[in-house]
Amino acid sequence: MTAENIIRSLPKVLLHDHLDGGLRPETVIELANDIKYRKLPTYDPGELTEWFYTSANKGNLVDFLRGFEHTAAVMQTKESLERVAYEMMEDMKNDGVCYIETRFAPFFHVNKNIYPEDIVLAVLNGLERGKRDFNVGYGLILCAMRNLKNSLEVAELAVNFKDSGVVGFDLAGEEGGYPPKKHIEAFQLIQRSNFNITIHAGEAFGKESIWQALQWCGAHRIGHGTHLREDIVFDKEGNSVVFGELAQYILDKRIPLEICLLSNLHTGAIDKLENHPFRILYDNKFRVTINTDDRLMSNTSMTKEFLTAQEYFGITLDDIEKITINAMKSAFIHYNERLNYIYNVIKPGFQKIRTSLN
Repeated sequence: MTAENIIRSLPKVLLHDHLDGGLRPETVIELANDIKYRKLPTYDPGELTEWFYTSANKGNLVDFLRGFEHTAAVMQTKESLERVAYEMMEDMKNDGVCYIETRFAPFFHVNKNIYPEDIVLAVLNGLERGKRDFNVGYGLILCAMRNLKNSLEVAELAVNFKDSGVVGFDLAGEEGGYPPKKHIEAFQLIQRSNFNITIHAGEAFGKESIWQALQWCGAHRIGHGTHLREDIVFDKEGNSVVFGELAQYILDKRIPLEICLLSNLHTGAIDKLENHPFRILYDNKFRVTINTDDRLMSNTSMTKEFLTAQEYFGITLDDIEKITINAMKSAFIHYNERLNYIYNVIKPGFQKIRTSLN
């Protein structure tokens, strides 16, 4: 078996994946034709795949986000939302993912005057059908956007569906100039509802963004967290020497970091993969997880992300298992459900591969 086949066959856990960043190019074209959307740069699946990847791979977040104009445009009906969610679950099955938490911003899908509740229901219907057909577990995270003022509405929507498949609340979008504390009311509602918070922080902005996400907004997980490296002092050989207060706090409190290697390269959060702080964080026992972020934009999968980590950071099968268990421990589903995945799916799945390799 090749390394790629081995990694694909392992049970994996994905915590940071955008539903509207992972459509199949063929689906984008079909949905565009259905609604007579004529703004796609090309209607050839191969060329469209390349266009999304090229647009995203320019080293800055603004260009990276351009493709979402097209994916959001074709996700404006209940049928299209359900289809995209269902196909995503099939793609997870084919990639060996046993549990996924996907996220999206409901208010990006109201152009046809669908109620936000119906938008969330459509996605949940697709996810639930996918769970039945492909035996992949899921949780849905609702995103508010930093530059919009309706975060409280999104938080209320998340809480309303918290017993129906929505597992958490996220704040996404451009970090610079849009600090998370401006959305404090939304976070307080989530906290008062005993619910879950993850926040995009430290991707395109400094460690202050991470600090604010944690200490102002009560984040339980950090999306990306790449700029945490600013709070670590290194020696001349590049080895970590001293952690600042923020890094030490994140380590001590076991706050999960949703790391997205290829996306961080494409958005310019890092200049090259070998400079990603993943290895330092992992070696120093931070609770790191590996994720895809936007599969269409970065032309990636969980298999590809782990292969990248293997190539650049030398992670082993044991490391992949540890990172996968880290991710499952950090999922927003109930404790007993997490244990079930760890002991009845993940550990046996890794053991099966080890046995076949001996």
